[in-house]
Amino acid sequence: MQNPGPAISLSEVHLELASAAGPVNILNGISLAVPKGQTVALIGPSGSGKSSLLMVAAGLERPTSGRVQVAGTDITGMGEDAAARFRRGRVGIVFQAFHLIPTMTALENVAVPMELSGDKDAWERAREELTGVGLGERTHHYPGQLSGGEQQRVALARAMAPRPEVLFADEPTGNLDSANGSAIADLLFGLNAERGATLFLVTHEESLAKRCQRVVRLAGGRIVDDTQA
Repeated sequence: MQNPGPAISLSEVHLELASAAGPVNILNGISLAVPKGQTVALIGPSGSGKSSLLMVAAGLERPTSGRVQVAGTDITGMGEDAAARFRRGRVGIVFQAFHLIPTMTALENVAVPMELSGDKDAWERAREELTGVGLGERTHHYPGQLSGGEQQRVALARAMAPRPEVLFADEPTGNLDSANGSAIADLLFGLNAERGATLFLVTHEESLAKRCQRVVRLAGGRIVDDTQA
């Protein structure tokens, strides 16, 4: 049965991290509910907590307090291994740095994670995804043989191949020139429209944020504005 609740639900989330000068409050009581299929942009100045909020929502960082639910599952208290198991096939993540394995081809970078998760059609789906992002003729190239835009396409294909319910993207166009950034944005929103995956992205680009159905602005670890189109 499909979960009727929100794709992402954060309730009074706080995040405190240690530093040489003492504890630092990164997130200060964030509450946010994101419906399934919605496209949401997190914006705000450097140090406002955007990427930290995404990390907490994706289960990559455990909050100090509060509650985090993703795709109907409470991930608040999950350890690193449990959170990683939960994300497989349900959550996709795309970073500004592409995080591709340099000794693997584009096809291997997309297929191997799925194969390790037990997907029997991993290689076929990997080829389909790479073709879908315009890299059908580049499947056997290594990351070092690909442009930055092509590497980000591989990273996007890897994130989307398991057909996740939620796609997190942290500055996905930040390392790209204008043309490549625009192309990646088109792919992100196209996949959202085609598959209904919830898109939760961090960006400093107002033009990218304006394409989202909802824009959440952070400052000082708090939500200061939440506007829906």
